[in-house]
Amino acid sequence: MPAGLSFEGLTHAFGGAPVLKDVDLAIEAGEVVCLLGPSGCGKTTLLRLAAGVERPTRGRIRLDDREVAGPGVFVEPEDRGVGLMFQDYALFPHLTVMENVLFGLRALAAADAQTAARRALARVGMEAYARVYPDRLSGGEQQRVALARAVAPRPGVLLMDEPFSNLDRRMRDLVREETLALLREMGATAVVVTHDPEEAMRIADRVVLMRKGAIVQAGPARELYERPVDLAAARFFCDFNEVDGTVKAGRADTPLGLFPAPGAPDGPAVVCIRPQAIRLRAAGFCLPGRVLARRFLGELDLLEIAVQGLDAPVRARLRGNPQAVEGAEVGVDIDPDEVLVFAAPSA
Repeated sequence: MPAGLSFEGLTHAFGGAPVLKDVDLAIEAGEVVCLLGPSGCGKTTLLRLAAGVERPTRGRIRLDDREVAGPGVFVEPEDRGVGLMFQDYALFPHLTVMENVLFGLRALAAADAQTAARRALARVGMEAYARVYPDRLSGGEQQRVALARAVAPRPGVLLMDEPFSNLDRRMRDLVREETLALLREMGATAVVVTHDPEEAMRIADRVVLMRKGAIVQAGPARELYERPVDLAAARFFCDFNEVDGTVKAGRADTPLGLFPAPGAPDGPAVVCIRPQAIRLRAAGFCLPGRVLARRFLGELDLLEIAVQGLDAPVRARLRGNPQAVEGAEVGVDIDPDEVLVFAAPSA
């Protein structure tokens, strides 16, 4: 059965240097949560603490109502019912695929362990490779075996540390979708560490954004993308065009025009314009601009456009629009729904 996982006032330090600072987080049974953030923000440490690989400096960890780490309490990893899948898969090279999966099933009778291992391999499409050694497998196949080994004991919580980062883009998309389908089929509680915001938005019920050992914002992907808590959080999800402005009475005045700024304090501001907010019109309409460069990206084109009143060009992501050739004079329109306004950082 999937288990809930909670962290209460969790703090951890290495050599006196804090890595996690008073982390409070409750993950519901059956929920898929992504821990997102830059390298060194504490994501993997939080995962290792949940698995029991590390002991927290302070705070508590609970699986459902069972305390597994806290003052005077520490349950060993093998007794937690938690599965951990490492970034490098950590398969034993001297064991076959079947033997790797059986390794985590030693508490079962031999016949039961064989049945559970074959079932797990079948779920990930690797049953035919049972007698093969890991060095004969591709990266995607090794990832599937590591996933089978992690789910075979039917853990209450599955912890995954950057599980797709070693795969090329095509294989990463395929294996990620297969893994998510398996987690949904199992109804598993899963915590996935990633530094890729697109990946987090694609797979998670809830995204937890971390920075410098603390949780900055947590919620559904759409909430973090559309209503980031601060400028740094916004930058993590989008490569904005950033323009200086001034907020007064809920409106931001910039060289590109006025934009709604609900909740922003009066004073200097950073106005963040998504590349997809830019729309091109015929020259003579809206803001005057000139196309400096155009790069084909497949489904979209990336344009750099010089706009009157700005020193740096703005970037736009557009589909089609054959008139927007390099050197073309255009009108620049901006969708205000794709603009975010934040108070300017203090010097």
